[in-house]
Amino acid sequence: MSSQQTPAPDTTGPRPRRLTYAAALAALEGLAMVAVGGWMAVLAVTGEPDDRRQAVTGGVTLIVLALLPLLAARGLFARRGWSRGPAVITQIIALPVAYNLLRSDSVAIPAGIALAVVAVTALVLLVNPETTRALDIRGPGSAGK
Repeated sequence: MSSQQTPAPDTTGPRPRRLTYAAALAALEGLAMVAVGGWMAVLAVTGEPDDRRQAVTGGVTLIVLALLPLLAARGLFARRGWSRGPAVITQIIALPVAYNLLRSDSVAIPAGIALAVVAVTALVLLVNPETTRALDIRGPGSAGK
């Protein structure tokens, strides 16, 4: 190992609860995206959508996009520092989606509330100093330390 490289974080100790909760929320979001995408694709094929191709594309796109939070959750469970970035991005993207769901005049309002609560909670857990230490993430300028 050269002097430029740093050892991986110690993963032998117990995983902090905040990190576990953040990983679980990211996994929950990913699984929900897979479920909704699958539901959209099935309805597109079996139902009467206005544009079948667009409905199938939307479902498949949602399933593919679910890979981001699922991979982030896997990385968070394994204490990989790279995984915090995709997890934070997922939460930031979820906030405008939740806002749009909250502005609707339908049964989507409870889904918007749930999504907003999950996204804000996950963001708080992901930027927590305990999570940052567990993932061995250091601030700018401390790469050589």
